Amino acid sequence: MAETENGAAAAQPPQVKMNVLAQFVRDMSFENILAQKGASGEVQPDVTVQVNLDAKKRTADHQFEVVLKLRVDSKSKDAGEQLFLLELDYAGVFHIENVPDEQMHPFLLIECPRMLFPFVRRIVSDVTRDGGFPPLNLENIDFLALYRNELARRTAAAAQENEQTADA
Repeated sequence: MAETENGAAAAQPPQVKMNVLAQFVRDMSFENILAQKGASGEVQPDVTVQVNLDAKKRTADHQFEVVLKLRVDSKSKDAGEQLFLLELDYAGVFHIENVPDEQMHPFLLIECPRMLFPFVRRIVSDVTRDGGFPPLNLENIDFLALYRNELARRTAAAAQENEQTADA
């Protein structure tokens, strides 16, 4: 019976191993435009959040750097005037082993940002509060949906490009 268990264990693929080696703010900018203009009073904000991801292999074996780029733009609902602008590039260095090559790209752009996001959420909350606004608590980001949307966008763009070159 022990041989069967050992044989079954040997047939299983190796377990994915991931460690966060470092995480840090690569770049951050916060502009309190409302205070610069000298405006005061109650303002209803309209907040838009843009998310971009970047991943690259590092020179060390099994190390990758993933950067979550966030742009938070807040404008007044009534006049559309800029209240504040927050830009944040938050990076993580990951040691990843036993992920098949064909699955590495989605792993880097889905799983790694999931690990970084709670720290990004805290930074955004602290910076907006320290900048004179109520703390902005970001909703969870569905990185799987973001990844799928980007794949669909790229596929559509490639198809459109192929149609244009075929028509020429």
